[in-house]
Amino acid sequence: MSEQKVITEEQAKVTEQQVREQIIKQIASELQISLKQIRTTIDLLSEGNTIPFIARYRKEMTGELDENELRDIEERHQYLRNLQERKDEVLRIISEQDKLTEELATAIQSAAKLQVVEDLYRPYRQKRKTRASVAKEKGLEPLSNWIMEQHASPAPLVEAERYVDADKGVEDANQALQGAMDIIAESLSDDANLRTWIRRYTLDQGMLVTEAKAPTEESVYEMYYSYRELAKKMPPHRILAINRGERENILKVQLEVQPESIHRYMEKQVVKGSSAVRDLLINVIEDAYKRLIAPSIEREVRAELTEKGDQQAISIFAGNLRNLLLQAPIKEKRVLGVDPAYRTGCKLAAVDGTGKLLEVEVTYPTPPHNKKREAADIFRRMIKQYDIELIVIGNGTASRESEQFVAELIQEITDQELSYLIVSEAGASVYSASKLAQEEFPDLDVAQRSAASIARRVQDPLAELVKIDPKAIGVGQYQHDVSQKHLESSLKAVVESAVNHVGVDVNTASPSLLSYVAGVNTTIAKNIVKYREENGKFTSRKQLQKVPRLGAKSLQQCVGFLRINGGENPLDYTSIHPESYAATTKLLKSLKITPEQLGTPEAVEALSNVDVEQASETLDIGVPTLRDILDSLQRPGRDPRDELPLPIFRTDVLKIEDLSPGMELQGTVRNVIDFGAFVDIGIKNDGLVHISQLSNSFVKHPMDVVSIGDNVTVWVLNIDHKKGRVGLTMRKSSADEAAQA
Repeated sequence: MSEQKVITEEQAKVTEQQVREQIIKQIASELQISLKQIRTTIDLLSEGNTIPFIARYRKEMTGELDENELRDIEERHQYLRNLQERKDEVLRIISEQDKLTEELATAIQSAAKLQVVEDLYRPYRQKRKTRASVAKEKGLEPLSNWIMEQHASPAPLVEAERYVDADKGVEDANQALQGAMDIIAESLSDDANLRTWIRRYTLDQGMLVTEAKAPTEESVYEMYYSYRELAKKMPPHRILAINRGERENILKVQLEVQPESIHRYMEKQVVKGSSAVRDLLINVIEDAYKRLIAPSIEREVRAELTEKGDQQAISIFAGNLRNLLLQAPIKEKRVLGVDPAYRTGCKLAAVDGTGKLLEVEVTYPTPPHNKKREAADIFRRMIKQYDIELIVIGNGTASRESEQFVAELIQEITDQELSYLIVSEAGASVYSASKLAQEEFPDLDVAQRSAASIARRVQDPLAELVKIDPKAIGVGQYQHDVSQKHLESSLKAVVESAVNHVGVDVNTASPSLLSYVAGVNTTIAKNIVKYREENGKFTSRKQLQKVPRLGAKSLQQCVGFLRINGGENPLDYTSIHPESYAATTKLLKSLKITPEQLGTPEAVEALSNVDVEQASETLDIGVPTLRDILDSLQRPGRDPRDELPLPIFRTDVLKIEDLSPGMELQGTVRNVIDFGAFVDIGIKNDGLVHISQLSNSFVKHPMDVVSIGDNVTVWVLNIDHKKGRVGLTMRKSSADEAAQA
């Protein structure tokens, strides 16, 4: 490399246009999407368009890319832009050292991963004091160069005698030789090609080995007290579990790899046949690997494994969160929310069909108070006074005791229809203590706010859950162990996607809900609500132009997702964007349909018979957009969640003692993780359907079969009364075998 021509940073740089085209080509290759689609998407994003807006209203331009594809493009584009910035920085630093060659510049510019750039930069990075840097200060670098030239003679010690210099701290030939060997060892550890091969070999062949620091102590990590598995085959949840055990100082973790194959590979790259320094170089290779390369490669491989675990955990959390947010709302039912507890009592909150809070109370039906009679009187009064149809119980502390009490009460109330439901109260306490909850319920204490939140979250899960930090909604695995920055951005995207998928009634939405609409930030959301409070309900989408800080670009992004029910223009209650109103009006006129007729059987029939291809040409509008318009016209104000099954309402409680192997039950999926799904079957703890019991056919991941909120038929597989655990199956054949055993 020293013989190659040194170039400047300017000579190594590529133009912005070249960078852009390289990035577009790389993304297209990685995602198997056309160059035109990638280029258009990047342009739309750079113009300030949001992903929900692009996915819904720019289908012709992107070739109907969906939100997931658009987010993949956005993520890869951002990564590659950041990568280019790092490349530029590395080129600048190496150039300032007058060591930048054409070959090195080309290698850096063509690198597709940050790790490759860092490997190439490694030899030029400023290091703290090392054995090699000390040896260089003593003037031993020429001796290391002589060794690498691998002459037949003289013997290494003879050559080393030339570098003995007491003034420089080199007392004898052995010391000189050792210093030269240290320089070579560090040079080998900095070699990008060697590191790439060793890293890949370690990932492919390395065994992750764990052992307990205190083998006699009980913990949740006992299965890892003496455990080994090929690193590359470890499932993500196991990687994160081991990481947590190590972090909690319970497990000792090592990445074991047989060094002989690595030594042989390094020898082939370094040693040139027989020479006077052959044995010496073999020793250097072993030292370089053991002392310098192996520890750093182990850290890098462990980091790569952790990243794999993080990505999977975040993906699972995101998928579960979306399904939780998009659960079917239980509309217009009068609900009594119950936040159960022992010592502080069960807090009750009655809400009407719109979620308006009617009354809060406190009862003490559970231990240690056991005031069941008094509690029953309060429950009965509130149920009758507010004509309650559904009792919703949070699944936290004392939930099953409260459930038992409610189930018995329902059996006694025969003069009205009444059922109960257990819901996840994850995040309810976080919301209750928040500034938002204080503003919403200034006269209630924290626990009473929680009961109101529990009641409302069945009426409209999306509207209530957006008030809570997504990370506080426990529908994942190891969410506290993963990169919080990546988790937060991923979950925010999920909430944004769900809100815009459903659409928002601009006259009833809270600031929390509005802030997730495309193009709307927290300030604009508050301004919309403030304008509504000061001027009355919005009667037209055009009025949004008067909202402070809601500029033209933001309005373009959000207006199609904001609905106005009963406004001046019936189209404002659809997902049709105002930019398509002219074409829509022309279409309706051609069919002799007035906007007021939308949703009627006659209008639906006429719209369903439209020749989309022909109408597209007549109206000069794209086919994908026209399809969306026709769908919106046939179902104005449609809530996509209405097509989903409602949760299972219960009237009686089930105990673990009531179960037997083979028993058939109806349950609701509460959480989906890598190794299965937890299902609420009405007992204290959710039962687990292991991935092997989800289907008679092979299941790659549980999310391919079930989602949070699904109502499923399960059979009892096994019961652990001591631990209160129930194994379930969705395979009838397994249930039959369990019943016969």
